[in-house]
Amino acid sequence: MSRLYIAEKPSLGRAIAAVLPRPHKNHDGYIEAGNGDIVTWCIGHLLEQVEPDAYDEKYKKWNMADLPIVPQQWQLSPRKSAKKQLGVVRKLCKQAGEVIHAGDPDREGQLLVDEVIDYVNLAQSKKAAMQRLLISDLNPSAVKRALGKLRSNRDFIPLSVSALARSRADWLYGMNMTRAYTLLGQKGGYRGVLSVGRVQTPVLGLVTRRDDEIANFVPKSFYELFALIPYQQQEIRARWKPSEACKPWQDEDGRVMNRKLCENVVSRIKGQPAEVTASERKETRQAPPLPYSLSALQIDAAKRFGMSAADVLATCQSLYEKHKVITYPRSDCRYLPMDHYRQATEVCQAIANTDNQLGKAVDGADTNLKSKAWNDKKVDAHHAIIPTPKAVNAASLSGSEQKVYQLVARQYLMQFYPAAIYSEAKLEFTIAGGLFVARGRQLMSAGWRALLGRDEPTDKEADLADKVPPLEKGTVLTCRDGEILDKMTEPPKPFTEATLLQAMTGIARFVSDGSLKKILRDTDGLGTEATRAGILDILFKRQLLMRQGKSIHATEAGKGLIYALPDEATYPDMTAHWEHQLQDMADKKCAYKPFMDALEGQVTQLMEKVKTSEVPQSLRDLKSPEPFKKRRYSKGSGKSSKGARKSSGSGASSSSAKSRSPRRRTTKKAD
Repeated sequence: MSRLYIAEKPSLGRAIAAVLPRPHKNHDGYIEAGNGDIVTWCIGHLLEQVEPDAYDEKYKKWNMADLPIVPQQWQLSPRKSAKKQLGVVRKLCKQAGEVIHAGDPDREGQLLVDEVIDYVNLAQSKKAAMQRLLISDLNPSAVKRALGKLRSNRDFIPLSVSALARSRADWLYGMNMTRAYTLLGQKGGYRGVLSVGRVQTPVLGLVTRRDDEIANFVPKSFYELFALIPYQQQEIRARWKPSEACKPWQDEDGRVMNRKLCENVVSRIKGQPAEVTASERKETRQAPPLPYSLSALQIDAAKRFGMSAADVLATCQSLYEKHKVITYPRSDCRYLPMDHYRQATEVCQAIANTDNQLGKAVDGADTNLKSKAWNDKKVDAHHAIIPTPKAVNAASLSGSEQKVYQLVARQYLMQFYPAAIYSEAKLEFTIAGGLFVARGRQLMSAGWRALLGRDEPTDKEADLADKVPPLEKGTVLTCRDGEILDKMTEPPKPFTEATLLQAMTGIARFVSDGSLKKILRDTDGLGTEATRAGILDILFKRQLLMRQGKSIHATEAGKGLIYALPDEATYPDMTAHWEHQLQDMADKKCAYKPFMDALEGQVTQLMEKVKTSEVPQSLRDLKSPEPFKKRRYSKGSGKSSKGARKSSGSGASSSSAKSRSPRRRTTKKAD
């Protein structure tokens, strides 16, 4: 009886086929193995939520009276680009004796294949017997092991239900909120889409609040005091650490705001004995940074090359799909399976052959070293982004492809270099009853840092260890004088592409509720690796965010929307609450219906409030957007796969993006 494996994407399908009996026959949309087994694949989500007008023709026109739109019987339709492959899967499902679900081992991967199985009406007997194949590593040995550990697909129903709830909830919330606030904006004269989403809007809120902090910032004077202590041919500079008694003259960050207090301390310490009350010298080791996840790569590429998140993702997709020189790029993991360690020599050789500039780095790599990156327990659906054992001629790569490949390759090579070693020194002095501290840090052995191409001090005290001499505790010197530095507080810096991505991945720090912080840390922040670039892209496209040089700011429309929305829509807390319930659903602690019922009630209340309210002041007299100028993207721009469907929940939902408002048709891009 032949088996049909349904993989999430072609690359996974090929990896499964590679370990099945030969000879293989390649067909259009599937591979037939020598034993009659067949491997086919989805290309990300083959299906998508239908438009509101599929439920009722009247929804083609955006009308406040029709809100909320709440489907009674949810429907999916084939994605235009996926109709052909869906037909292939449908035909093969009818012919197969047994079906194996080979979606990615995560919530979205489970739903992606399950929804296709339901849509093609797989026979109930086959559906009941369906098995689940869990693959997180495409190495042949790992795929073979996974094939020996098949489980019943029924075990994963809660995971699928959780993903389904997320998808429908994002549609329900984003669709209704976007229509409501776009229509409110139109009442105030704004001719553009004011899209609202569970993830997109908190990101816009972050930028808006940062802009407001900068605009409302009032600089204040503060003071730093150093004791100047001569020793042999040098002078030790020890910073004053104010005591508890000085708190009334300090701000919440511990800065001294009163100059007279500092002047008083200077007069007391000048010419007085300075006794060493603590002396410490130690060697510290700094391990190499882990290989890249997509967000970490996007952040570094933005800092080094000014590349946008979308540019980096498009370049990665090209390196992965076209050139096959890096592994799957839409990964949120920074660890590697042990199986990959055996390929280290081959991968290093491929790096040397692909990028001449990294030849020396490859020569210096010691593949006997094993960094903390190699950890099977920390690899889930995907592993970190690393080079593959395939080499190509550098001339075949575009400029942006070369830059991104080099970043990925260098980060991989760092795993085979020793730790960077620092010498750290600290002296504590007591002078006239006050505490003064001198610190220094000096790089002794570069280790992996040699691959950075330059020595980057990690803080302002770097390379000062030699200015903090090795004095014994109890040594008494003399304080020559005190030095007061007059400083001014500075406003927070505007977000850049890099810092905004960092904020999205570390969003927990913007939340005050401790339990929510933990949820957001566990779920890796706002959005997913696959959707963050798209979220930012749609905010720029709808002219809610704008670039000024490297800085990112909210537009007047973006600010107007945030000021008009209820607070809970503009903070990340709602995402944390959802994620908590969705995880409980996956763990069988929470049911689908209560979650959706509560959300329907919340959306209905929000719509009633909007219907009965006046146009908020912030949405009046806004300048309507100009036609959006598309950014130029790298060749080989990534095709939307699972990420495109995932991203529908990150903003107004793909459906709302396609819907027709009374006066204009909006962009078709999913967000």
